[in-house]
Amino acid sequence: MQMFTRRTLMIGTAAVGAYASFRSPYVFAQTGAGPFKLDPLPYAADKNEPHIDKTTMEIHHGRHHATYVNNLNTAAKDNAILGEKPLHELLASLNSVPDSIRTAVRNNGGGHANHTMFWQIMGGSGGEPSGAVATAIKESFGDYAKLQEQFNAAGGRVFGSGWVFVTVDKGGKLVLVPKPNQDSPIMDGQMVLLGNDVWEHAYYLKYQNRRPDYLKAWWNVVNWDAVNKRFTAAKVGKLAI
Repeated sequence: MQMFTRRTLMIGTAAVGAYASFRSPYVFAQTGAGPFKLDPLPYAADKNEPHIDKTTMEIHHGRHHATYVNNLNTAAKDNAILGEKPLHELLASLNSVPDSIRTAVRNNGGGHANHTMFWQIMGGSGGEPSGAVATAIKESFGDYAKLQEQFNAAGGRVFGSGWVFVTVDKGGKLVLVPKPNQDSPIMDGQMVLLGNDVWEHAYYLKYQNRRPDYLKAWWNVVNWDAVNKRFTAAKVGKLAI
């Protein structure tokens, strides 16, 4: 009985320590130099409150995304080929990457591209889409409500970790594309209009295992002005990441 009590106390102390460490102030985590850079968030970390909490944004950007960038730069130290092409071209031609680092580039390059897009299309106030994107959504999905329904369902079906994207071609056609892990439609020669991260680290602090609730709430922070700019760039073939 005494051993059980001591063990329980040790576990409790460790848990409190871990929580305190987890809640510690956010620290920008990019280290070292290289061809790949982690841009700062384009808005304050609390901009997406209450739908996505500040702490999740800080950890997601400053630790998870930073890790992908750091890993890419580590791979680039001994493989100068990684710095010879823009990231979207590198991902679109993965077969040209040496076998020894191809998986690292796929995972970390995909993660870098996906998250770079992700921060850009959030920080808004959601609501109904406007402009050319609204027309494209109607033509491709019927209406905005149907897009949300299909998008959320696809995101909910992703097994484990992954993303759900909407791709766009030069004709303005939109297509729903779920992907596992950090794979990106860019790897298939497609352009990404928008996408949502359904890895648990994107939502677990606030939503725990309730991914459907997160998927529904996420639409409240979409920046439709940014999405429209991406749509315009895609129409002329200039949408990269």
